[in-house]
Amino acid sequence: MTRLVSKTPEGPLADKWTNYKSKVNLVAPNNKRRIDVIVVGSGLAGASAAATMGELGYNVKCFCFQDSPRRAHSIAAQGGINAAKNYQNDGDSVYRLFYDTIKGGDYRSRESNVHRLAEASVQIIDQCAAQGVPFAREYGGLLANRSFGGVQVSRTFYARGQTGQQLLIGAYSALSRQIAAGTVEMYNRHEMLDVVVVDGKARGIIARNLVTGEIERHSAHAVVLATGGYGNVFFLSTNAMGSNVTAAWKAHKKGAYFANPCFTQIHPTCIPVSGGFQSKLTLMSESLRNDGRVWVPKRKEDCGKDPLSIKEEDRDYYLERIYPAFGNLVPRDVASRAAKYVCDEGRGVGKTGYAVYLDFSSAIKRLGEDTIRERYGNLFSMYERITDENPYKVPMRIFPAVHYTMGGLWVDYELSTTVPGLYAVGEANFSDHGANRLGASALMQGLADGYFVLPYTIGSYLSGEIRTGEISSDHPAFDKAEQEVKDRLQKLLSIQGDRTVDDFHMALGKIMWDKCGMARNAEGLKQAISEIQALREEFWSNVFIPGDASGTNVELEKAGRVADFLELGELMCRDALDRNESCGGHFREEYRTEEGEAARNDADYTYVAAWEYGGKPNEPNLHKEELVFDNVELKTRSYK
Repeated sequence: MTRLVSKTPEGPLADKWTNYKSKVNLVAPNNKRRIDVIVVGSGLAGASAAATMGELGYNVKCFCFQDSPRRAHSIAAQGGINAAKNYQNDGDSVYRLFYDTIKGGDYRSRESNVHRLAEASVQIIDQCAAQGVPFAREYGGLLANRSFGGVQVSRTFYARGQTGQQLLIGAYSALSRQIAAGTVEMYNRHEMLDVVVVDGKARGIIARNLVTGEIERHSAHAVVLATGGYGNVFFLSTNAMGSNVTAAWKAHKKGAYFANPCFTQIHPTCIPVSGGFQSKLTLMSESLRNDGRVWVPKRKEDCGKDPLSIKEEDRDYYLERIYPAFGNLVPRDVASRAAKYVCDEGRGVGKTGYAVYLDFSSAIKRLGEDTIRERYGNLFSMYERITDENPYKVPMRIFPAVHYTMGGLWVDYELSTTVPGLYAVGEANFSDHGANRLGASALMQGLADGYFVLPYTIGSYLSGEIRTGEISSDHPAFDKAEQEVKDRLQKLLSIQGDRTVDDFHMALGKIMWDKCGMARNAEGLKQAISEIQALREEFWSNVFIPGDASGTNVELEKAGRVADFLELGELMCRDALDRNESCGGHFREEYRTEEGEAARNDADYTYVAAWEYGGKPNEPNLHKEELVFDNVELKTRSYK
């Protein structure tokens, strides 16, 4: 077992990043023109990284499987982006943002990375405002803030319920400028199907043109993965249906360690499942919990009644009751488990009994409907279009759903994976959120990595590549990787079984949700591993994929992604089984306090679990990065 080295700089926490930037090796402007970099993904992390590196003078190729970078899943983020600006003068600071993030992640993240993130947050807002991102503003013109779960200050900047979309347009405009300048070459409708490693270094990718079906080779001095998370392993999630793990998983199989795969975030504020033919779930922004109050009936017999007929004294505002200090703004993992508890007691509402109310009547009475409409109008409209219920008049019905994944490729302080020359940014890496992500921190991390961190840290590696010269795609490693990709596609097409790709995906999702979802236990995880292995074996003998590989074939695309999910799912269950504690979004039913909260085991599990691919999905090797806390005290997380 390898003890992983994070490359965290020496010195006081607040000085680490400044000192690193002052001493890091640089690539001179005239030499950047001789360096090629591939960026896979064009969401906030990928677009910002590609744009910034293009502007610095590198030759950048950027790939996305969507028809435009503007269709990246970052567009779906609603509620906001955190930054320690302290515009509200309510006591916020870089250190408080750092501390809230460490605590929110249940003390399972690296101090140095989280503090750097808090530092960069201040620059992000200035950058985006300069790009024209239409953040909400106070009457006097200053940028407005609202609060999110797990904090007691207002530090979340927002653009109504469209923050991700507006930030992505800003990053896309920066990217488009570099495309026009010729420093970035954009490859839309291309999917990375393997990473090419030459003499131990990442030197390019194999990609499929999703329009023509052509398999392409692309070489570079370094490869950056900005490909998002893997929540769609559960089939039903708030992710776009195309979101997948394929790029990260191919990197894992080429030597990149996969860290904390079992750390999955369950978002408490989603429109509940409505039936067996549903293809995805819809998020209702956490920002709604600023003004909405969560409740269920106190008595089971009231659950089927019209919510407006249930008197105030017969309602259980359970988050306010259990967690008075934070109320409805407890972190996502805490709010999600609380919703599950009351529904398991038989006090859930809706057709399935697995939903709770999010009620805005008090806020409308206090502030007026116009104010609520101004803050959340587009979210309310979206909810009404989907449910045919008016949330201004009737409480919303919500229930937890898979949203974000804190696990991902292991990276060191420089955002480098265990494969030299291969970097992972944004949700594709594991680095900043620990066992639970606080709301409005995903956009913060994506833009911090892309605009302000990677452009420095990758230079340290590329400074040693100046004399390398152009990377040829004629190397035997490219031949081998390309042939393996073609063989895999043909193998999938040749099976011609009688079960669809979606059928397998739904079956996997049910196993994962039931046995590795909001709650896990040893017996269920062992069953899940066995069931996933059997499902994977059947997939490779009985899946049906129509058409061929010579052109557009959406079913073939999905099949490759589901095949990777079927391997990742097993690793997630093994990771959850190996971690005999409860922390953040990883809730092992055997390890809970007397009050039902997560019970950490700091003596044995204060580490990052980084898994190495062992040649087969059932033979991973565990490596550990010990987490050291010099600046915060490890203690039981409490929001009461």
